[in-house]
Formats: sequence, structure tokens, C-alpha cells
Amino acid sequence: MSPTPLTVATAPATLSPMSRSALILIHAVASCAMALHGDIAHAQVPEPTALVDQQHCMFCHTSDAPFLAPSFRQIAQRYRDKPDARFMLEDKLRHGGKVHWGDMAMPLPEDRGGPLSAEDAHTLVQWVLSQ
Repeated sequence: MSPTPLTVATAPATLSPMSRSALILIHAVASCAMALHGDIAHAQVPEPTALVDQQHCMFCHTSDAPFLAPSFRQIAQRYRDKPDARFMLEDKLRHGGKVHWGDMAMPLPEDRGGPLSAEDAHTLVQWVLSQ
């Protein structure tokens, strides 16, 4: 049987006021740390500007509104929680692809700025899915 964790609610009444205050402070700090960790887990990945520029992503996409193609935010909303979507998106970046929505297919790499390595495609997809 594992011991019950010591919390403010279960702290023995025999603790000194200073010990109870310290326990309350520790509990508050731990709660804040857990909340902050949740925010960090969903933090936006910094834009890989050089890759975005090299691949001319902004010729068709914007961050938050559809233009010639869906916005990065729309792409993230559609694919973020789908298993294996990352692999499909990375492949589409590396080889172009058919239309998934709208009227425009993903251009071939030669028409966007040249070949894209698997690592660079992964970096771009991570960024897009973090939107």
C-alpha cells in the first residue's frame, strides 16, 4: 500500500504554522509548474524562416487566412491530431501532390525553390502543425 501524498488538505494539524505555510507554498509552486509545463507542451515552434523563404511557402500560404492555398493554421487544424499525417505532409512537401482542398495542388519542389531534404521537410511540418 503506497502512502498518501502529503498535501495541504491532508497535512497533520500538528505541523507548525511555518511548516503549513511552507507546504502551501510548495503546493502552489508545484501547481504553477504543472500548468506552465502544459503551456510549453503546446507552444508554437519558431518559424524556420530560411526554409519558408527558400521554398516560397508564402507565395501560396499565409499564417491565418486562406490565400491561394489553405493557411498554415487551417492545415494544422486539419492534420494536427491525425495519426501519420506528419508523414503524408512531409512527403507532399518533398514531392508535390494532388489537391486535398481548394483548386491548387502542391507545386513540385523544382517549382518552389528546389529539392527539400527529409530533415527540412520535417522541420517545416513541425512548424506548420504547431500553428
